Amino acid sequence: MAQSPPAQVEILPNAHNFQIGEQNNYIVKESVSSNDQATLIQLLQPILDASHTRDRETSPPNSACLPGTRIDVIRTIVAWADSTVLWNTHVLWLHGYVGCGKSAIALEIAVIFEERNRLVGSFFFFRNTSDRSRMTRFATTLACQLAAAIPEAAPFIERALNTKPGLLQSNLAAQFRHLVYEPFKAAAWSGRLLWTTLLKGPFLIVIDGLDECEDRQDVKAFIDDMLDFFEKNPFVPLRFLITSRVEQHIQGHLERYQVRLENLVNHCSRDDIDTFMRACFEAEQQRNPIIKAYTRTHGDWPAKKDRDKLVDHIGGSFIFASAVFKYIVDPTDEQSTPMDRLPHTLDMNPGLDTLYARTLSRSQHLPHFSDIISTLALTFEPLPIIGMAELLGIESFEVVRVLVNLQAIIHIPGTDDLPVTMCHTSLRDFLTTESRSGCFFTPPSYHLYLLYRCSTFHDGRQPDTAAALYGISRCAEHLEQFTSLPPTAQGPFLCFPQTLDAFYAHILAKSENVAHFSEIISTIAPRIKPLSVTRISELLGIETSEVVQVLVNLRPVINVPDGDETPVTMCHTSVHQFLLTESRSRRFFVSPSYHLRSSYNNFSLNLDDLLGRTPLLRMVSQSVKWRTRSSLHWGLSLETIPEPTIYDELDQLSLLESPWDPNVNEIRMTRFLSYWTVIDVYKLLKWITAHAQAGMSPAGPGVPRNLSLDIGREGDESIIRIQTCAQASAT
Repeated sequence: MAQSPPAQVEILPNAHNFQIGEQNNYIVKESVSSNDQATLIQLLQPILDASHTRDRETSPPNSACLPGTRIDVIRTIVAWADSTVLWNTHVLWLHGYVGCGKSAIALEIAVIFEERNRLVGSFFFFRNTSDRSRMTRFATTLACQLAAAIPEAAPFIERALNTKPGLLQSNLAAQFRHLVYEPFKAAAWSGRLLWTTLLKGPFLIVIDGLDECEDRQDVKAFIDDMLDFFEKNPFVPLRFLITSRVEQHIQGHLERYQVRLENLVNHCSRDDIDTFMRACFEAEQQRNPIIKAYTRTHGDWPAKKDRDKLVDHIGGSFIFASAVFKYIVDPTDEQSTPMDRLPHTLDMNPGLDTLYARTLSRSQHLPHFSDIISTLALTFEPLPIIGMAELLGIESFEVVRVLVNLQAIIHIPGTDDLPVTMCHTSLRDFLTTESRSGCFFTPPSYHLYLLYRCSTFHDGRQPDTAAALYGISRCAEHLEQFTSLPPTAQGPFLCFPQTLDAFYAHILAKSENVAHFSEIISTIAPRIKPLSVTRISELLGIETSEVVQVLVNLRPVINVPDGDETPVTMCHTSVHQFLLTESRSRRFFVSPSYHLRSSYNNFSLNLDDLLGRTPLLRMVSQSVKWRTRSSLHWGLSLETIPEPTIYDELDQLSLLESPWDPNVNEIRMTRFLSYWTVIDVYKLLKWITAHAQAGMSPAGPGVPRNLSLDIGREGDESIIRIQTCAQASAT
């Protein structure tokens, strides 16, 4: 039976006086299979705990709107998101001070539009939580959510990945353009999505805590690229809700005519805070036996007049309200009840600093308090209790003992293997700002102690714990943080090691007694161009396994690659400076005279190999078989001819001029080695070859001979001496 033709559809039948400047027609699949979705997840590697559906207990911020609160601002945002893109902006920026409830509102909006099937995706930034504080996987995470929310977009995402192999390593703008904007735009003009937007309104992406992202330049680039896309595509039915604090790098790029600005302070209501506090105290009364017993005798607690005083004292900050409530009701080892603590909160200055200081003072007297708090403040990702204890070399119960009194400001999970997180990033700001935190200040020099603790896991063991994984992956970052400090901020430091030099010496001592330690370190230290394990072993005439045996314990200061052909590098330039400065490195000092030994090793050649290849003039570097670019003198570098190098006829004629006399065993030059040209190097090779040829006849056939080259300096002259000798025969 023949199918009837589809009904004719009129798009925007009542619209007048407008035109569509550019139209692209796309054919899309109606759905994407589960296998395709799994493939995309594998390719895109999204951050799984970045959306509004994450477990907020382990992936903060843990904030949500209490029913009946924030009604005004939520209604305002929903009305904007539902309006047509023809008459309203594509972007709304909701800004406000710390703790005024931005994340809770972002969560509520995401939930509302997910229920309406109009949420493309959401991303909740959070400082010092590894990937969620960076832009690295921002675009790929939203692309993966886009494919799940709008299956019609998935083929376009997959096509972009297939046709642009380097896309996942491209800049943020390219990733958003090919993985988010263009796939959405293509899918949006399909039948189902087109009708959805016409009947229900545009789709929405929710971005919370943009100020929490550490990549400030990328944040600015993201905003500029987003606004540029909407400038060129004004009819695309997509909107962004962005929340953040007012920071210059965000404000300067979002305060434009294409963006609607909403100050959350204008939507803060005393009634919302009162509703929140009343609900919290009523719930606590049901589960707290002390409060329950008190109310049986004295009636409601707190009394309305006390609650009114508390609400007035709190002002409009939900984070302050939440922290004050936890401070009042959370059990501590103090001999006080919630009823005793309520009046104390009225004495606190309105704001978080006094609350933070008052809460921290509860555990200040306990062992390891400073180490635990400093670790919380400066680690690059949250650790579980057992991970924190292992990193610091203490017992888990000692960590719990300190943290249990701080639950008003620090979230402690139900088990020891889930990460400990701060209730709000403002606590980290407080701890790392001396003028605010006073005796609770975490100095940035503490990165040195964390560097030392991380280094204890670089012993070749397979990392199988949270602390070991952190120590191995984050060691270099703590080193970078410490070395970037001005000298005045690097000490004095009370914990071991006393200085960065002491740390370097401590690490180097781990391999000090291993065979060839001095030669290997001396070979690595002065090199301008790093060498691989294979090149180091060839240069020193030892096995690669012997090089690895020395380097494996030095991973905290030396980047040791997995493959033998990848260059070995220092983790920081300060390691080079340490090794080359005798007053600092002492017994680990690398003397400049080691360059002479390096040059001898590098120029020790077998004459049979030297003479066995032709044509000599066309491929000198292959004939001599240079092992590496050689560092031959005090701070002076001799660059050998690249391998292989083929000269044309004109070059050959010029190189043949003025060869050095093979009968002369010593050459003196006023031109230092660092200023040698390729011509000079070529002539040196020709001179070596001539000596090799002259030296073959006395030895007789089949007798291998070695050639050695000594390079030194006398006054203003560079001196090169050459010598040939027969190899000792094996017996």
